[in-house]
Amino acid sequence: MQAAKLRSSTRGPPLALAQARLVRRPIAATNTLDHDAGDPVVSSTTAQRIVSRPLAEAGGKGLFTKELEEALYANTIDLAVHSMKDVPTVLPDGLTIGAILEREDPRDAFISVKHASLDDVPAGATVGTSSLRRQAQLLHRRPDLEVVAFRGNVETRLRKLEEGIADATFLACAGLNRLGLTQHIRMPVDTKLMLPAVAQGAIGIELRSDDTNTAEHIAPLNHAITALCVTAERAFLAKLDGSCRTPIAGLAELNEGTLRFHGEILTPDGKVCHATSRSGEPLTAAQMGEDAAAELLARAEPDFFRLPD
Repeated sequence: MQAAKLRSSTRGPPLALAQARLVRRPIAATNTLDHDAGDPVVSSTTAQRIVSRPLAEAGGKGLFTKELEEALYANTIDLAVHSMKDVPTVLPDGLTIGAILEREDPRDAFISVKHASLDDVPAGATVGTSSLRRQAQLLHRRPDLEVVAFRGNVETRLRKLEEGIADATFLACAGLNRLGLTQHIRMPVDTKLMLPAVAQGAIGIELRSDDTNTAEHIAPLNHAITALCVTAERAFLAKLDGSCRTPIAGLAELNEGTLRFHGEILTPDGKVCHATSRSGEPLTAAQMGEDAAAELLARAEPDFFRLPD
């Protein structure tokens, strides 16, 4: 009898492929599946094809997942591998996140060929980023710096930095770790100084809700603690109606049986930042995130997230 095979897909950049392999290995290791199980089909997504303008202007997070979800609907793949920070909080009907892998380092990394830390960057220097969150956080702390657009995959951004297009940039530690590029990290940024994006460092596996076979095979990959923390963070984001157009950050951590959550919202120019924190029982994860968001919504002006004209 021929061994079963699961068909998976991911985006084309090296980081997406590296993450897909992290999913493939444990799936292929199960004795009920073909050794090529989970070998990813590369799919080009709308987000990859937009290079001339910020994703916030083109539609936001869903641009990273749209084509992969269409392939799930068409039954040409059984699972899609995503960075959870790119996944909208509301999934399309009939699709679900079946497992979330153990989280990598959630922090941002400061990267520069000229300076050892953000504090060393002189006034007037340029920092490249495509993240509205990082832009807002940077300008909140260092309004004397200039932010320039920095699109592209990890390797492209590192090359732009070498070419002098900017004096520094920020990338996720998780991605650099998975690509074996940690030598570029000048220093990880403490989460007290730069709270990461919701679900940063977590990989999720999306599948059809009625696909019990695939769900059974990927269930052992789910890391309960990571899934719990991501639940709190995504509940926070969902309540805020967050997208790529909104500077929002959130991080939940479970320590000694207590779940601790920190969240913040900023104006795009970084001039105003509202932050909050919660702690409680792990089973209250979703409610914790929602409560934190409700507090910040009550404190913010109605047009808090409006982008400048």
